Amino acid sequence: MKNKLFLFLACCLLCSCYHRTDAPRGSWAKGADISWLSEMEHDSVFHDDCIATMRAMGMNAVRLRVWVNHTTGWSNKPDMLSLAKRAAEQGQRIMIDIHYSDFFADPSHQSIPAAWQKYDYPTMLEAVREHTLDVLYTLKEAGIKPEWVQIGNETPNGMLWPMGKVNKEEGEWEHYAGFTAMGYEAAKEAFPDITVIVHVDNAYEQRDWFWTQMAAHGGKWDMIGLSHYPMMSAWNGGKTWQEMNELAETNIRRLISQWHCPVMIAEIGMFANDTTSATVMADFVQRAQAIDSCAGIFYWEPEVFGGWRPAEYIPLGWGSYDMGAFTPEGQPSEVMKILLESHQ
Repeated sequence: MKNKLFLFLACCLLCSCYHRTDAPRGSWAKGADISWLSEMEHDSVFHDDCIATMRAMGMNAVRLRVWVNHTTGWSNKPDMLSLAKRAAEQGQRIMIDIHYSDFFADPSHQSIPAAWQKYDYPTMLEAVREHTLDVLYTLKEAGIKPEWVQIGNETPNGMLWPMGKVNKEEGEWEHYAGFTAMGYEAAKEAFPDITVIVHVDNAYEQRDWFWTQMAAHGGKWDMIGLSHYPMMSAWNGGKTWQEMNELAETNIRRLISQWHCPVMIAEIGMFANDTTSATVMADFVQRAQAIDSCAGIFYWEPEVFGGWRPAEYIPLGWGSYDMGAFTPEGQPSEVMKILLESHQ
């Protein structure tokens, strides 16, 4: 009996390390997507604990992507789990961003994983279910309880193309909404109280058609996720950052009112070497925190600095990521401090 009691208490102690959080569930998220961190550490870019550094400044949430089977091995399930364990040990709330792809999924790329290429629609639905359960039960078995999960990443044009490709006028809405509904149900099976997010880009853009079509075809979500890159004038028709922030605020308020659910800024980024970035960030943080039911902000890969680029960028001929929010000395920049030191 004493041995059984000892084992029970030991298990409780182990799990309590992972379940500990510094901010209560549902409070304002001051977060960062740090999915590149383990690769950066492998490349000896970081010598200090990046998670601890940002936690000490106020970070309370971490976002981690997971690909099905990327060739480099980064951002696959084992890598995600390793980072999730570290984040949970430091009291971070966790968002899991399931891409349902072997590489980055975004409005221009929603490629079916290589292993799923020959699936028909019923088989693809089952693959979405099994992959969602596999990812989340892997966390559960490790004693980690994520607060949020994204069913797809930046999916205004659907996912798992061409089977689930959609646009404003037409497309496979029944398939795409079916994928999100299946992912939703699987997530709730693993964690009944998890918050399920459907995530689109362009926080400034009014897309009532998207959410109307999703609802009409049986799509499910608990929270709307948005990306916001207000300094990308080449992508937004030449709008100023002031216009972008104002439009994003208006759109967030509209979404909350129309769909009666909270909104999360699942991604944000500012140019690392632009002297106005801190001003842009401060303006947006102030706007977002003034909105009831805006759940928080996650900076996308702030830990990047010094011209580092991930392995998958090299064969593609891509340069280094230029929206990191760390200084050349490997410490959070003023942009990141504004988010992490903000009050809510």
